[in-house]
Amino acid sequence: MTNAINIRRMFLWIVVAASVLALAKSAESQARVIEITADRDSRYKIAGQRTPQITVTAGERMVLRITARKAKSRNRDGSIHGFTLLRARDHSKVEGWDLLLRPGTQDYAMTAPNEPGEYEVVCTVICSEDHEGMNMKFTVLP
Repeated sequence: MTNAINIRRMFLWIVVAASVLALAKSAESQARVIEITADRDSRYKIAGQRTPQITVTAGERMVLRITARKAKSRNRDGSIHGFTLLRARDHSKVEGWDLLLRPGTQDYAMTAPNEPGEYEVVCTVICSEDHEGMNMKFTVLP
């Protein structure tokens, strides 16, 4: 009888674990995918936008799909561009938003800041002499 109870408990735990995993995958698949190119000309680009900018709602889950194309230089760790979110009012970094981009396409599961307002994305890797121009507007709506 004890073995039957243990088998039932184990089966129940397996079902619970599978359900939690399925919910997590479902939540991830519902996150908005934002495709960005960190290009070789030291510019961020978003298809269909002349001046790239991102607008999200506070706390919104998203997947940043960033394609980094080789710049003129790279860091010792292999990164060729950076993607750091700064608060526009004081240029302080937003925790968890300091990404180092290696060549190719990478997905980053991110959550928008909870504080509505204006932000700026900047490159933190000296990628070329035009590095200072590698930025874009990031707006968080309530």
